[in-house]
Parts: sequence; structure tokens; C-alpha cells
Amino acid sequence: MNSFEINKILGALLGTCLALLALHIASGAIFTQPAPAKPGYAIAVKEEQPAEGHGKTAPPEQPIENLLASASVEHGEQIAKQCQICHNLQKGQGKKVGPDLYGIVGRPRASEPGFNYSAAMKAKGGNWTIDDLNAFLTKPSAFIPGTAMTFAGLPRETQRADLIVYLNTLSDNPQPLPTAQNKGAEAAPPTGK
Repeated sequence: MNSFEINKILGALLGTCLALLALHIASGAIFTQPAPAKPGYAIAVKEEQPAEGHGKTAPPEQPIENLLASASVEHGEQIAKQCQICHNLQKGQGKKVGPDLYGIVGRPRASEPGFNYSAAMKAKGGNWTIDDLNAFLTKPSAFIPGTAMTFAGLPRETQRADLIVYLNTLSDNPQPLPTAQNKGAEAAPPTGK
């Protein structure tokens, strides 16, 4: 093969490369996407309409005293199984990820020896009353903002009442449960239904 043939082949190869480069530059100029103002993807989420917009309203929550009257220790024991992932329930078993829950009803907050409570829990102070346990079990992060407890909560009020009645039985001295007729009055400890 002579040098003229080699030059023709190299010239054709160089011409093809130049044509592809020009095509790439032209397509980049035509089809360029504008840079996003904020990196990432926008996710469209359908907003829920408020309950009053549909004419339906959520039923108001019953006072915990009304629910305790019909609460079941056995159901509470079943619900407490999800608590046992992080907490011990029997006397003297000690802490797990969370503190021991034996005797929790009426006990001062952040008082279980040997457990490192969050600053938010320590700052809350006071005792674990029935009303406080009900509010805490509804949504822990709402009742004590900054708590280290990651549990989402129990949305059903009957579940919370059952659990509170069961937790009250886990004590050397169960607390008297308030009644609907006389809130704060002493009632007999639950025997389980």
C-alpha cells in the first residue's frame, strides 16, 4: 500500500471524528437541560384533605378513666410483647435498650438506676401518672420532644388503656386507677377481665 492510500484512510478517520465531535457539540447546545435550582428530585405527594372538608370528623378521644373501666389485663399483656423488644417487664431483670418497666406506674421519670436517660426525659421531671402514660404512649416524641425512644406510639386508645392496666399490675404496690365518676379517687387495682 502506498502512502497516498494510507493518507486517504487516515483522512477519512479524522474527518469522521471531527464530524462526530461537531454533532456532539451541536446536540449539546440544542438539548441542554437547565441546571436545577435545588439538587435532587421533587416528589409530588397528594395532600390529604382535612377531615372537616369531607363532612366527617374524627370521634373525640374518650377520657382514659372511661377506658380503664373496660380495659383488659390479658389484652394489655399481648400488647406489651412489643415493649419487650426494648424493655424488661419483670422485677429485677434490669435494663435492655430501654429501662425496666416493672413498677412504672407512679414511679418518678428517669429514675431507674443504671439507665442513661435522654436529657429531655430527665428535664421533664414528675411521676408517671396514668394520664402521662396515656399521652406518652400515644406518641412519645410529641409528649417529650427530644426523647431517645423511637417507638411511634399506640394510636388506638383502647390499646393504650389495656397496656396501662397491665403495666399497673407489674408492681409490688399497684396504683389505684382513676374512675370516670371521680377522677383521682382511689379505685381497686384491676384483677383482669
